[in-house]
Amino acid sequence: MNPGGLNDTGIAATALQPDDVRLLTEITLLQNTLEVTREIERLEALRVAMVSEIDERAVSFDTLGFRSVKQWLAANTLLEVPAAARILALGRMLSRQPEIADAFNSGDISAEHAALIGKFCETPPRGMPNEALDSCRKVLLDSASGTTATTMTVRTCISRLERIFESDELPPSEDTERNEFHASKTLNGRVAVKGDLDAVTGEMLLTALSTLTKPRNPMDDPAGARTPARQRADAFAEILHRYLDSGEAPIEGGERPHLSLHVNAQDLARADADHEWTGSDGDPDLFGDKDIARMPHLGPLSIATARRLACDCHLTPIVMSDSVPIDLGRTSRTVSKKQRRALIARDHGCAFPGCGAVPAHCEGHHVTHWADGGPTDLDNLVLLCRYHHGLLHHSHWQVRIGADRHPWFTPPSTVDPYKKPTPAHNRAGPRAA
Repeated sequence: MNPGGLNDTGIAATALQPDDVRLLTEITLLQNTLEVTREIERLEALRVAMVSEIDERAVSFDTLGFRSVKQWLAANTLLEVPAAARILALGRMLSRQPEIADAFNSGDISAEHAALIGKFCETPPRGMPNEALDSCRKVLLDSASGTTATTMTVRTCISRLERIFESDELPPSEDTERNEFHASKTLNGRVAVKGDLDAVTGEMLLTALSTLTKPRNPMDDPAGARTPARQRADAFAEILHRYLDSGEAPIEGGERPHLSLHVNAQDLARADADHEWTGSDGDPDLFGDKDIARMPHLGPLSIATARRLACDCHLTPIVMSDSVPIDLGRTSRTVSKKQRRALIARDHGCAFPGCGAVPAHCEGHHVTHWADGGPTDLDNLVLLCRYHHGLLHHSHWQVRIGADRHPWFTPPSTVDPYKKPTPAHNRAGPRAA
């Protein structure tokens, strides 16, 4: 670095623009990144102090059109209200805890670690005598100081102190009364999930997710690896799928809970037909019940996904007249237990090339969909894991049963320009299709 904090561009690190970064040498880039990070930490401490001072001065936000400091801050910055509330809460705590404030303002500890230490000091274990507070605070500040400190380090130190001064009161991390779980429908038909769980419940969740987030075979995702967030979401879906499949859930509405789907049989059969917008003078049933399926909780579902779910399910035919049920057929399984055993004997698991997921994680897929007249027999079925089942329904991969009466998969041209058929996972040797 040049004297005065200037770099290769002649500009101070904190005055750089994103486009200037490409002009920096490697060593200067590294140095400037650390310098900017330290400046962000300084400004973060300054913002907390300013927000705390605004709060202490009891500024009349009513005249500005806001109910509180946090509402005003969120409305005038890119911060969300919860983030603004955390800044305000941290400032209030630091005003009561000068030792923690000194460490935070000097850049020795992070905002997150300051909040953790402050919470312990302001709500210490009931068995801890008042004279032990200063020593405990110093131990915690030492554990949180420096670049090697992590949240786990600080939390471990707090847990040890709670153990030393153990009382009948549960620590916050183990108090199940604080547990919350929210699952809310969004405007675009998705579900937003948010939760706050105790340590034991959280450990069970992370353990269940961990076993299901192992990297897949590269052929699963030719476009690139799934993000960790996507892996956890897929794993959570798998947990729910297995729970509902197990039949162990309590009875609700007279039957075990399961995924219910209502769909017009004609629409299911003609899902691959081309549909075009014909205007207000076109199809009189354009906004009727056609071309979508419906679920009880979340409503509309695409026909493409409905066809995938219908490959291996309990089917209850209901004859309708003017939207009123007039005849209820007998529920039947499209892939019987005996047929599933035969599928397992032939495919040994997911048949998609390179996968081989165990049979317990697989479903029966109709090569020619049953709604299109495809029979439910071994020569029209293939065993696929849920990931590859979805891939076959929502991509240009194709599968057929070859002359050897085993599945053969044809990749899209984006994977293989020659679209050469590939044998099933357990038939990887040279065999004729």
